[in-house]
Amino acid sequence: MKTIVIQPNDANQRLDKFLTKSFPNLPQSMLYKSIRKKDIKCNGKRCEISTRLQPGDVLTLYLKDEFFQKEPKAYDFLKAPKKLSIVYEDENLLLLDKKPGLIVHPDEHYHFDSLIARVQHYLYDKGEYDPEAENSFAPALVNRIDRNTGGIVLAAKNAETLRILNEKLRARELTKKYLCVVCGKMPRQEDTLEGFLEKNESQNRVYISNRPTANTRSIRTRYRVLEERQGFSLLEVELLTGRTHQIRAHLASIGHPLAGDGKYG
Repeated sequence: MKTIVIQPNDANQRLDKFLTKSFPNLPQSMLYKSIRKKDIKCNGKRCEISTRLQPGDVLTLYLKDEFFQKEPKAYDFLKAPKKLSIVYEDENLLLLDKKPGLIVHPDEHYHFDSLIARVQHYLYDKGEYDPEAENSFAPALVNRIDRNTGGIVLAAKNAETLRILNEKLRARELTKKYLCVVCGKMPRQEDTLEGFLEKNESQNRVYISNRPTANTRSIRTRYRVLEERQGFSLLEVELLTGRTHQIRAHLASIGHPLAGDGKYG
């Protein structure tokens, strides 16, 4: 048997989602069966798969201990450098100046060093993040930018801040704008480009077309010319949709690739 008290960072999650994240050794079939058989209770009462958890709720799980066992591990984020360029910080969030060359999340090539790993390492050393004390939450990035792009990335220290900032992004109360230098003179001083993007995973690149297909996603890119000089244009670009390599590929598709872009130039 195991008892769990729901913490603020766990709140507003569905019961099944929370338990899946908290106990990866617990098979989904066993999870749903245990809820139906009342082997999992919330505040001493029967609960549903879709029950929304609130701070202070007490979950009681009448299950074998083997489902609760966690493999002892050294946290990968502690292998990441501590170096961060912090623009702003308070008790809820960080604004970070991500430098070109640093990925935001781990991948198969850069498993240990990433922006989120550095953030978690930093907060761990400050005593603001303890994986052992969290049931399901870890500090997370609100927005992402490509490895070769520099700019501001927001990191949430708690689940409530992450939820609020994600909602503001969806409601377009927060906007993401980029500065880039492209080849040539733009046809208009400002415009909104529309098209369709298809991602090729094996090539790690995307393709832009004017017509939709089964594998494409619609894209919209707004730009404004800030300066023109010696065959180049400085643009302020706003993503109205956020797709992989959208700015690079979309501008290249109209004959104005980013200066120095080896993939789409």
